[in-house]
Amino acid sequence: MTENNPTPTPPPSAPPPAATPSAPSAPSVPPPDRRYQWLSTAAFAAVALVGVLIVLYAWRLPPFTSPVVTTENATVRGQVTIIGTQLSGYVTEVHVQDFVDVKAGQLLVRIDDRIYQQRLEQAQAQLAAQEAALSNWAQQHATSQANTAVSAAALANAEAQARKAAADLARVEQLVADGSLSQREYDQSRATQAQMAAALAQARANVDIAHQSVRSVVVSKQSLEAAVDSARAALKAAKIDLDNTRIVAPEDGQLGQVTVRQGAFVNSGAQLMALVPRQIWIIANYKETQMNGVQEGQSATFRVDALDGAELTGQVERISPATGSEFSILPADNATGNYLKIAQRIPVRIRIDPGQANARRLAPGMSVEVSIDTSAELNDSAQNPAPAPAPKKARP
Repeated sequence: MTENNPTPTPPPSAPPPAATPSAPSAPSVPPPDRRYQWLSTAAFAAVALVGVLIVLYAWRLPPFTSPVVTTENATVRGQVTIIGTQLSGYVTEVHVQDFVDVKAGQLLVRIDDRIYQQRLEQAQAQLAAQEAALSNWAQQHATSQANTAVSAAALANAEAQARKAAADLARVEQLVADGSLSQREYDQSRATQAQMAAALAQARANVDIAHQSVRSVVVSKQSLEAAVDSARAALKAAKIDLDNTRIVAPEDGQLGQVTVRQGAFVNSGAQLMALVPRQIWIIANYKETQMNGVQEGQSATFRVDALDGAELTGQVERISPATGSEFSILPADNATGNYLKIAQRIPVRIRIDPGQANARRLAPGMSVEVSIDTSAELNDSAQNPAPAPAPKKARP
């Protein structure tokens, strides 16, 4: 019997060693694109250039300088008149309302005039009394002249009596010397002569008094005339006060808010209402750095905010002689403390051209944006340059 020997199986081979994981490889970097870098640089330069140009244009710096100078610091101005009263009293009548148009001389308010009417009548009576006193002066002057004539006649009589008494005394002295008359009759003649001399002195004094009386009457005429003038002035003042009880519009225009009411008591100087006349203009406050080419007579345009930017025209009428800060209540004092330079403003008055439809809608206080064209003056100065200064002479 054959013995079956199985074929020996070879032992299993050892598994192959595991492969060692290798380190990850770095990603590959593509070469730089020079065209992309150039475009980025150009775009950045373009943005920077545009920004610089915008700043230069906004500040009107070269190359964007313009002969037109513009400012938003401008307003519409007008002769706004505050209407008040010179007298104190109760308001009896108010004839107007807010924002109405009035004409020159139109009655606005009336104040109680009874007291002022009585003062007028009193002044009239005082004037009549002074005029009567002045009229009586002529009679006084005639009387004083007549008294002067009477005194002169009395003086002539006294002089005649004195001469007679002196002659009688001389004859009595001769008769007494030869014994024809007694001493008693001589003494009586001397007494008579003395009385006549005294009467003559009295007559002369009366003449002087009469002349002084005439002078006094003449001087009193000037006093009476001055009293009449004073009474007439008082009468005029009383009439003015009576007229001032009627408050009228000083000129044509439109009223603002009427704050006075009927029956209210107002004091002298009280503000009753405001009147805005038709005459208006523009005040534009330009920086001093903008005033190089601004001159009177140049054309100007302005846009009104209240009229949705409507554009109107005008002309430069006048330029302020000083900056606005010089007219302030508390002017700046740069001599003390730290100094910070600030561009000052110079007011420019612009006349509004007539015949513009929107000009009537302008009102004082409105904000405007003003532009002044200085090209004409700049061209003139370019065509007619200023003469060069003369060369200095060398010293010997």
